[in-house]
Amino acid sequence: MSKLQHLAVVMDGNRRWARKNGILEKIGYLHGAKTVQKIIEVCIEEGITNLTLFAFSTENWQRPKEEIEYLFDLLEKYLDNSLDRFIKNQVRFRAIGNLEAIDDKLKKKIQNAQNITKDCTKLCVNVAISYGAKDEIVRSVLRVIDKGLPINEKNIQDNLDLPQDVDLLLRVGNAKRISNFLLWQCAYAEIFFSDTLFPGFTKRECKKIINDFKKRERTFGK
Repeated sequence: MSKLQHLAVVMDGNRRWARKNGILEKIGYLHGAKTVQKIIEVCIEEGITNLTLFAFSTENWQRPKEEIEYLFDLLEKYLDNSLDRFIKNQVRFRAIGNLEAIDDKLKKKIQNAQNITKDCTKLCVNVAISYGAKDEIVRSVLRVIDKGLPINEKNIQDNLDLPQDVDLLLRVGNAKRISNFLLWQCAYAEIFFSDTLFPGFTKRECKKIINDFKKRERTFGK
């Protein structure tokens, strides 16, 4: 039975779910935030130690300014409303990505959440913000060079935003692509695609996928 320690999730389909249900697109993101909590609960129940969520990509900066502002405002509110629950459930919050690109107010909220939850040990929730895997790898190589280290796989991995390898990459939302997410970390990840639009993704489906993962034999090229 394969052990699942690191689950990575591409949270896609919020806008399409809203349009399908005849409501404003921004309401889709609100329902998506509720789905995030369901996935966190599943991770705690299943003993998963790392959960990485793709919240906002480097490519998403091309979206309308109003939508970007709404998404970041939603993230701020989510952090405000979730901190007590994180501490109660021993959930650590971390942000990864090119955080220099976001405004100071959100950066302070992120830093505060990271500081408050840094000693929580049951589950680490990594939220990818202004994140692109190619950008992450470039920034890692630059860190290696700046430290005067040899450029090799170990040093590049150690200097990534997120050094931990992914066991299971799950894309929710009916698309069959990785979308520049954790390319290095997913070198030997098992991959599942769900046709469900993210706000409609349930704990039951999540657990089914996890159980299917556990039945897979992972050989890592051996």
